[in-house]
Amino acid sequence: MDILALIAAFGGGIIGAYMGALPAFIMTGIYALVGGVLTAAGVGGDVAVNYLAFGSFVGPHIAFAGGVAAAGYAGRKGKLASGTDILSSLNGLGEPDVLLVGGIFGVLGFLIHYCIGLLPVIGSAGPATTDLPGITVFILAVVTRLAFGKTGLTGKYTGSGKREWFATGKGFIYNVVLGGGIGIVVGFIAAFLYENEFTAAFSIFPIVCFGFAAITLIFTQTGFATPATHHIFLPSGLAAVAGITAWGPAGALLGVLFGILGSLLGDLVGKSLNSHCDTHIDPPATTIFILTIVINAVSSVINA
Repeated sequence: MDILALIAAFGGGIIGAYMGALPAFIMTGIYALVGGVLTAAGVGGDVAVNYLAFGSFVGPHIAFAGGVAAAGYAGRKGKLASGTDILSSLNGLGEPDVLLVGGIFGVLGFLIHYCIGLLPVIGSAGPATTDLPGITVFILAVVTRLAFGKTGLTGKYTGSGKREWFATGKGFIYNVVLGGGIGIVVGFIAAFLYENEFTAAFSIFPIVCFGFAAITLIFTQTGFATPATHHIFLPSGLAAVAGITAWGPAGALLGVLFGILGSLLGDLVGKSLNSHCDTHIDPPATTIFILTIVINAVSSVINA
């Protein structure tokens, strides 16, 4: 364990609190995209990807999770209108205890990320390796809900009609088209990179996709109807790389499949865990860690 990085995680959690969880995550996307492009160009982007985007600076498991926890705490204490508010900069509250909660959860995020990485199956060297930032964000979001929320894991529905747990009809078709469309562009660009022997670009392509999707949340932050899509882009990219590595360009279709699965699972998680509630449990992070397990397990089988 890197003690310096552990100490830094406290500050990373405070970044997520004072900026707000979503703005901090957008910064994650910027570093991921820049680092990914530099790596693809062969000039080195390891620092930007490993130590800034996914490290103690603005790693999602540290800064975003810290911001989510700080918002949940502020909502519970009546300092914020809603503990689900991941857009607002909590600096505006001027409350040191809110920042301290962010810092504490940043440290917890570092420790959970490290410990899960040691597990034999889903850890860093396991056959079904999960996305460590994603599963850590999910775990800390559940802790936040239980510690600061009052609605339980699935929320408290107060409407008069039947609660919707999963989109049906036009909503279902929309999610399939959205996921499939993203999967097509991700999968077949990955196939192009593979066919033309852009080896570095092919390997880092899922991170580039993730960074792009995270940055598009700028539009969400500024009030447009742009959806979160990193839970579609990243699994699609990972699946496409795995499929193409095993089967050649035809493996791009695996990216399309997981693009659709990412869209549908994200909808299910959002409606079941992040609706009618008072803290934020992130649907994209939850979707990513689940699908990454599946993708890596499939990859272990097809490449055995």
